[in-house]
Amino acid sequence: MEILRYAIYRFGTMLLTLLVVSVLIFVIINLPPGDYLSNQIAELRASGQSSGVEKAEFLRKEYALDKPLWQQYMIWMGFMPGPHGFSGMIQGNFGWSFEFDRPVAEIVGESLWLTVLVNVAAVLFVYLVALPLGVLAAARARTWVDYTSAFVGYLGLATPNFLLALILFYYGHKYFDLPIGGLMDPAMEGEPMSWEKVKSILIHLIVPTFVIGTSGASAMMQRLRANMLDELGKPYVETAVAKGMSPSRMLTKYPLRVAFNPFVADIGNLLPAMISGSVLVSVVLGLQTIGPTLLTALKTQDMFLSGFVLMFVALLTLIGTMISDVLLVMLDPRIRYEERQR
Repeated sequence: MEILRYAIYRFGTMLLTLLVVSVLIFVIINLPPGDYLSNQIAELRASGQSSGVEKAEFLRKEYALDKPLWQQYMIWMGFMPGPHGFSGMIQGNFGWSFEFDRPVAEIVGESLWLTVLVNVAAVLFVYLVALPLGVLAAARARTWVDYTSAFVGYLGLATPNFLLALILFYYGHKYFDLPIGGLMDPAMEGEPMSWEKVKSILIHLIVPTFVIGTSGASAMMQRLRANMLDELGKPYVETAVAKGMSPSRMLTKYPLRVAFNPFVADIGNLLPAMISGSVLVSVVLGLQTIGPTLLTALKTQDMFLSGFVLMFVALLTLIGTMISDVLLVMLDPRIRYEERQR
């Protein structure tokens, strides 16, 4: 019951934080002078295309871009009526992309779940690789196992993701017949979900998961090893061994549980960091994620598209942070004790 109350409290603070973040995103998007339509109007007037200017002016009024910034924000979020009544983010209307001349929802529709799929797979890869290797390196410190793990970790940190992507492109296709680029067979894009499409996506996920997750796994493995070595040197470990507890049980029951706390706390940062850090990889691998879309939207000042993508990344961050906070309360009794003391 205590954990449930804490989860409800964290959900409320998440919503308030998301509201503040939405204001910051809107302000930052509007910091550069002008916007997509005003820049287009200036170009059209310079070239003497009056009909194009009239269309752009109509679109400015249609999407309330002729109003003060605070009103634009309120209409964008759906807190006040615009030209079409209450029709903003909270009502499910994500706006119009002027660059692609389509609704934002259509542009990011399939790429949203593909982005989440790729990055969740990368996060699972990070934990499945870093956890056993980090613990093994600490338990076998200063042996060939430790040195090999350290070498692999430093190699993963030192190799740029896009370079690793190009290497795997070539050798993965040459020796293992792995598909080159994309997240599914081109013939299946836009098709309804089926077992063949799922198989195609899973096969195409192998290279992106490895490329995006390698540096994160290497960094986490090194940190987990350092934390485990610190815990293994503490008196309670010697006491547990002296009482006859088996090394494997002692390792998982005490030092690993304490050393793993920072990595549970990292869940909130890992997903958005991978999404933002995988933009170049997505371009190189031709992935149908929102990374390249965000890059295009920011370059062209397509405010509704870039605003939605940034809000989506912020929402992932806040959800991940909330999950990590709740897990920490469940895993570490000391946190619950400190909450009661307050």
